[in-house]
Amino acid sequence: MDAKFIKLLLLGGAARFYFCRTSLGTVIGNRVEFATPLNSHKRMQEGIFLLQNGIDPYQGDVVHETPLILSALSGLFRNFPQFLPVFYILLDIFTAALLYMMAQRFVRKKQDQQNVETKEYATDTTELQFSGSDKMDIPELVIVAYLFNPLTVLSCVGMTSTVFSNLFLAAFLYCLTKGLLLPCLLILAFETVRSFYPVVLLAPLLLTFSGRSIRSGFLISLLFAACCLVISVANFFVLNSWNFLDGTLGFIFYFRDLQPNIGLFWYFFTEMFEHFRIMFLITFQLNATVLYLLPLSIKLRREPLLLATILVALMAVFRAYPSLGDVGFYLALLPLWKRCWKFMAHGFVVFTFFIVTLSMMGVLWHLWIYAGSANANFYFGATLAFSTGQIFLITDLLFAHVKRDFCLFNGQKILIDGEEAKIVLK
Repeated sequence: MDAKFIKLLLLGGAARFYFCRTSLGTVIGNRVEFATPLNSHKRMQEGIFLLQNGIDPYQGDVVHETPLILSALSGLFRNFPQFLPVFYILLDIFTAALLYMMAQRFVRKKQDQQNVETKEYATDTTELQFSGSDKMDIPELVIVAYLFNPLTVLSCVGMTSTVFSNLFLAAFLYCLTKGLLLPCLLILAFETVRSFYPVVLLAPLLLTFSGRSIRSGFLISLLFAACCLVISVANFFVLNSWNFLDGTLGFIFYFRDLQPNIGLFWYFFTEMFEHFRIMFLITFQLNATVLYLLPLSIKLRREPLLLATILVALMAVFRAYPSLGDVGFYLALLPLWKRCWKFMAHGFVVFTFFIVTLSMMGVLWHLWIYAGSANANFYFGATLAFSTGQIFLITDLLFAHVKRDFCLFNGQKILIDGEEAKIVLK
């Protein structure tokens, strides 16, 4: 293995271990920006305690992790609680390693594709093409963006179950680039049963493996449904009860907990009249899942990994219980599209949005909850601006990809009546 790769992993692990030995973990575990009803470490502990004492964890409305996860971690939580931080750190390091290997395979595939198409490229597009140095540069940027992003570091330090979600998503993307159909299906099915929204990643999976064949796509979809059923049955045998479905998927869909977070659901459903609730629940959940799925799949049918990146980002923005750990994960995927950065026009705006809103969230939360000199509108304003910044980033990446793709085949300088033309999307 590359020595620099090993050093980065060790340094990322050391940074996490250092912060775990401070009181920061407890603070982060209580912050609504990182800990939600779905990923809270305290709720995980409660669920494992109830399971070990023969009590159904899903009879109340506290535990929302799947029985398989609770059962798998019960021994570690009960017998070796002092090693829990190390366990979470190791999982996060493994996630970074998977992203690194995924990025390596992605760059190799793009270079192979580029070697086939290079005769069709315009003469002034060398800087838009993948170069030999990208084999190392892009994977290193990906691993650095994950290991040393404060959002992912703090999510790990707070021992949120977002660490598990990031691991499953990284494993899915790695298997997707490697062409492993069955592991892709199993990982995606497991994460879908856990958190509902990853079901949309079936679209890039179908684009990768179906070969544009309707029959193959239908068979893969049936196999995915079978995997979901098998995992659901496995969860059933842990408790001999189907209550976990309502405690996990039902809890997410019906949005029962109005605890503030960085998302868009909580404020709207706090203020809304109850008799409109079902209609807007369906509307919000459609927005978070299938609304953008078809147009994006059609446009990005030749770029399944970019489609997966965009869908993961949209999930982080529009899901019912988002956390900053989800945001940190998709930010680590952006270096994959390094060759599109030239056309990203809103970098400064997005950076400013992120810095200002992330800084203001803590301040406004303190003013609202502790000082009593603000209200929910202040905090929601910061989270709304943060979501707006993320949307700017996603659309900017999409626009940059379209412009790069156009310029590769048509050249960067297009003259109309002797003047340089500008590419404008309408």
